[in-house]
This record gives sequence, C-alpha cells and structure tokens, in this order.
Amino acid sequence: MLYKTLADLVLILHGLFIAFVIAGALLLPWRPRLAWLHLPALTWGALAMLTGWICPLTPLENDLRAQAGQAGYSGGFIEHYLLAAIYPQGLTRTVQVGLGVGVVTLNAVLYGWLWRRVRRQRGEARGPV
Repeated sequence: MLYKTLADLVLILHGLFIAFVIAGALLLPWRPRLAWLHLPALTWGALAMLTGWICPLTPLENDLRAQAGQAGYSGGFIEHYLLAAIYPQGLTRTVQVGLGVGVVTLNAVLYGWLWRRVRRQRGEARGPV
C-alpha cells in the first residue's frame, strides 16, 4: 500500500512538473521570480523531449510500482500516459491540422494577453505625459 501511494505521488508530481514546464510562464505576471524555477524546468523538459532522455521520475515510479506488486511500464511518462491522448487512433490529417491551429491560436491569445498586460503596466509606471 505504501509503495503504491508513493508511486501515485510520483505520478502526480511528474504531471505537475510537466504542466509547469508547459504553462509555468503564465504565472510570471503574478510571480516574476518563478522565472528562476521555470527557465531551468523548461530547459530540462525541452532537452528531455528533444534528446529522448527519460526523466528520473519515470524509473522511480516504475520501481515503486514493482515494489507494490504492480506492473511498471516501458518508455517514458509521456509515451505511457499522454501519447494515446495526444495521438489517438484514427487521427486524421484534418483533425491534426485543427488541433495545430487550436494550439497556435491558444498560444497567440495567451501571448497577446501577456504582452498587453506588460505594456499597460509600463504605461502606468511612466505616468501621464
């Protein structure tokens, strides 16, 4: 029971880390100092994805699951938990293009929002001309 719980906690930590890598920049307008955590996390995440490295949390989770009498899995976290959700069977080119446009649109909106927020704050800091 303890090992299963620990494996589940590692899984949750791993998911939160991935979410922070992907969307941690959205926290920066409220907590700019998080950049000191986000940039290294982003660098690690990008390097792991680009080079095919396995995050140390994956073997840790697998080891804990094995000690709990559960089956581990091969590959990394993304292949095991996210690949089927990201690339479902029957994915057509049209759906793929739609998902790509959706991701680009979402990020364009977020970056536009952040950019306007920074510009507005800089304008207020200067005061009236």
